[in-house]
Amino acid sequence: MKYEHVSIEAFGVALPERTVSSLELEAKLKPTYDRIGLREGRLELMSGIRERRFWAAGVLPSEAAARAGRQAMAKAQLAPEEVGALLFCSVSRDFAEPATSTVVHRLLGMGSQTMNFDISNACLGAVSGIVTLANMVELGQTEAGLVVCGENGEPLVETTIRALNDDPTADRRRMKGQFASLTIGSAAAAVVVRRLEKSRFGHRLLGGACVANCACNGLCQGDVKGGMTSKSAPVMTTDSSALLQEGVNVAADMWRQLCTELEWTSRTPDVVCTHQVGKAHRELLFQRLGLDETADFSVFERFGNCGSASLPLACALAEEAGRLHRGDKLAMLGIGSGINCMGLGVEW
Repeated sequence: MKYEHVSIEAFGVALPERTVSSLELEAKLKPTYDRIGLREGRLELMSGIRERRFWAAGVLPSEAAARAGRQAMAKAQLAPEEVGALLFCSVSRDFAEPATSTVVHRLLGMGSQTMNFDISNACLGAVSGIVTLANMVELGQTEAGLVVCGENGEPLVETTIRALNDDPTADRRRMKGQFASLTIGSAAAAVVVRRLEKSRFGHRLLGGACVANCACNGLCQGDVKGGMTSKSAPVMTTDSSALLQEGVNVAADMWRQLCTELEWTSRTPDVVCTHQVGKAHRELLFQRLGLDETADFSVFERFGNCGSASLPLACALAEEAGRLHRGDKLAMLGIGSGINCMGLGVEW
């Protein structure tokens, strides 16, 4: 896919104030660790995640997403009445029905002309939303749109800890299947997509590529009761090793297609922002794709895996840190359980 008239206009973020270290989580897991003979420090050692953030009790995904959306709109100097489409793209939602986008729509004061709906695509949700809006802009259906996501990871982490501690039969195999759930963090992010001719900043979306291997959709599966609020009890089981290998295999196919589409090589990107999972994923991904690790802007060490918010969060913080300069080529790479993989190329 290629685009001629689309700008990634602005990113917005909203971060919880409460920081929880990996050591703090492991202290809660002491009954399990003692029973199966594990030492504290393993979680950070294996994942590279020192800490993550969690929302205050009662903060809903819609509220967090609206905070990020408000920031992105302010940076883009975009008024609510100028937003033609609003897409809520989180794993976390307020409820099953209606669409959580309807709550964000109300919180942001958007008018009746703003189309809104939810997109669900695991951790690839935000990228799927960007492509959906880019297609609408390219077709002339709207001149500006907003992607938002607000991930609430604490219910999954706390449910996982309780389940492990309460199960006297839980062993290292069971712990391995729950490891990915302990890497989750909370964050909200937003992206303004705009017609290039109306852009104030001119961060042109060049194009993208996507590859799927849905034969692997059983490697990471989750379920939830009660939405994704502080009162919910989500569960997730992940074959982390297989998901890592198969996900990177799909990413390698996607990267070859993206380079062909955009006439790039592995040395083209000045900055690479990926869906943030952990150090093992980053190392294998960069090795297989032949990317220079010095181009990487990682945030998982401080925020963990924030689901669909991870990739736009990394992009927003890269801009804030001064890593993106006019004319730079930005690669936005995402993998979602399923397995779906998508990459986008942006000229900053």
